[in-house]
Amino acid sequence: MALGIAWVLDGLEVTLVGSIGAVLERADTLALTATEIGWSGSVYIAGAVVGALLFGRLTDRLGRKKLFLVTLVVYTIGTLATAFSNDFAFFALCRFVTGLGIGGEYAAINSAIDELIPARLRGRVNLAINGSFWVGAALGAGLSLVLLDPRVLGPVWGWRVGFGLGAVLAVAILLVRRDVPESPRWLIAQGREEEARRILDTIECKVAAECGPLPPAVGLTVSGRRTPPTMREVAHVLLRKYRRRSVVAMALMVSQAFFYNAIFFTYALVLTRFHGVPEGRVALYIFPFALGNVLGPLLLGPLFDRIGRRRMIAFTYVLSGVGLALTGGAFMPGWLDALTQALCWSAVFFLASAAASSAYLTVSEVFPLEMRALAISIFYAVGTGAGGFAAPVLFGMLIETGSRGAVTVGYCIGAALVIVAGLLALRMGVDAERKSLEDVAPPLGAD
Repeated sequence: MALGIAWVLDGLEVTLVGSIGAVLERADTLALTATEIGWSGSVYIAGAVVGALLFGRLTDRLGRKKLFLVTLVVYTIGTLATAFSNDFAFFALCRFVTGLGIGGEYAAINSAIDELIPARLRGRVNLAINGSFWVGAALGAGLSLVLLDPRVLGPVWGWRVGFGLGAVLAVAILLVRRDVPESPRWLIAQGREEEARRILDTIECKVAAECGPLPPAVGLTVSGRRTPPTMREVAHVLLRKYRRRSVVAMALMVSQAFFYNAIFFTYALVLTRFHGVPEGRVALYIFPFALGNVLGPLLLGPLFDRIGRRRMIAFTYVLSGVGLALTGGAFMPGWLDALTQALCWSAVFFLASAAASSAYLTVSEVFPLEMRALAISIFYAVGTGAGGFAAPVLFGMLIETGSRGAVTVGYCIGAALVIVAGLLALRMGVDAERKSLEDVAPPLGAD
């Protein structure tokens, strides 16, 4: 829970901006245009890309725990400053800083999750934690619904308080995270075997006290590495040794980033402009959307460990793409109203949420220990930079045309991307289910 809060915070941030998008267009708030709102989403993504690359490298060098504390502090500063924005330039700068923290979180947290979770449960736990993004989304929707109500704070002050409360939540989680242990795998790779042993002994003592004596450990982990790999070595692993894995990882990350950010950063604009939803009630429509996204990873996650990675990744990617294309086909002639639009999105993202979570799972478990965080950051940065940065700007422009057909074209682009990615995963993916990380990708030190 302490680690998964990164996704709750990300969901809170993205939903707040999505829910208050129409409010920020008002003259008595920031008077932003639809294009500027789209740009603010892209700037947030750009910050996440830079943060992932910067903090990802440091995570492999300095440790998982140190970095998931630092990145949470950066996020807190950024979101608190957002509450004091008075124009587009300062708002965009704050969104960039907030993104820095969130991007760094992804590398540090995914590394720690996979390295601390047993192999037989790694898939479902990773997907469930990634799916907690939508707990934050529901929280952000609820906050915006209450805070924007004129009987509470109203549009002028409500959006500012929402970002301030996000910072308060982050401070509380910062205190909880101090008790999360460092990854013993990382410690061993750094030559700190005694420290790793103390952490393992502490964990085993707690479990033994609750469940009885533990059976003897079996197997052997080989690690002779003491320094992080150079960028040349990293490039060799990604582009030559594990080239097929890199192709699959890139396709999964780019497609899910475009798919999600295209819809989520602009859903408020679709509801207000095409379905006539009052700006103060936009957040109501996020709840069925968030419910589908939370349930997807929780219910489908165990199948990634039982049926296997490749089959389930292909299944969720392809069907979510088909679902979005069908939704676009119904949206264009005006067959959907606000409620049915939200329900269609909920059904599509029941599958897409599990698919997107599996992309992060794939990237975090198929590359060696010594470069795991950096690999996550590289694929997150390139995938999100290509798919996530372009999508909000593109859809902001498409929505501003007022043409349902133009928006539908955007939906079809996102659908095509995830379908292609799913088929690639089926053909070239790795069967990593129920295997230790060292069996999936031996540490570089083992060479």
